[in-house]
Amino acid sequence: MKALYSTKATVTGGRAGKATLSDNDLSINMVPPGSDKEGNNPEQMFAIGYSACFDGALGAVKQMEKATFDSTTEIEVDLLQGDSHDYKLAAKIYVVGENTELSADEFQKLVEKAHQVCPYSKATRGNIDVEVTSEVK
Repeated sequence: MKALYSTKATVTGGRAGKATLSDNDLSINMVPPGSDKEGNNPEQMFAIGYSACFDGALGAVKQMEKATFDSTTEIEVDLLQGDSHDYKLAAKIYVVGENTELSADEFQKLVEKAHQVCPYSKATRGNIDVEVTSEVK
């Protein structure tokens, strides 16, 4: 495979530090989840990235299947803690389809195809629990 794009993130101070990108002026104040401090946490960044990637993958599936619809993708990311320092992530993908003649079942099948195509879904497959649901409005 050829690389289409590369970027590098640098974080100093972990969950209570600063994050920057090598190819952008974005600088994020990192804060632990639930700290009520101003900033963002890694789970929020993951949810944003996964949502954008998944909706893009759904757009590719839409084009391949010659389907017509508008979509909005929401991804809820949960940070889970087991015993001691046993942490893991879980994700719930929820996609709303609008302006379409597709049935709810037909739309769900396209969403499931997007789950097979999306690079984030591929990266997390077998590593985190992911639930994929949709509805047509």
